Amino acid sequence: MSIAGILRGKGTQVVSVGPGDDAAAVARTLAQHRIGAVLVRNTSGAVLGIVSERDIARALAAHEEATARLLAEHLMTRVLYTITPTTSVAEALALMTDRRVRHLPVLEADGSLAGMVSIGDLVKARIAEAEQEASDLRHFVTTAG
Repeated sequence: MSIAGILRGKGTQVVSVGPGDDAAAVARTLAQHRIGAVLVRNTSGAVLGIVSERDIARALAAHEEATARLLAEHLMTRVLYTITPTTSVAEALALMTDRRVRHLPVLEADGSLAGMVSIGDLVKARIAEAEQEASDLRHFVTTAG
């Protein structure tokens, strides 16, 4: 299965915040949408970085109560690992494992944002693939005999 298949199922909406949003606003956005990361985008929609729960936790450890006032542009991870809709689930999982990230923005060939996938999305897709394979094998064995 490709990432395009996952996006067809989950949708292409990506929750994002602005670079001037403070950590408290970012945390509220994460909680409201029940997600683990948001993209940081400027007013024209360009992706500047990503803020995850992990980024907020690290900031809290370093800055304590001042963390709530830190801006997304200071919290965000600027180096983004991205994939395309044609990337396979296995390739995306390998990238996540290698780079130790849990979310991957999906970019079209022209660089436009196509969506975002999480490790949960990919694991769910792999489980569905394995279950389908098992079902196909059972069907093959029972009808071939």
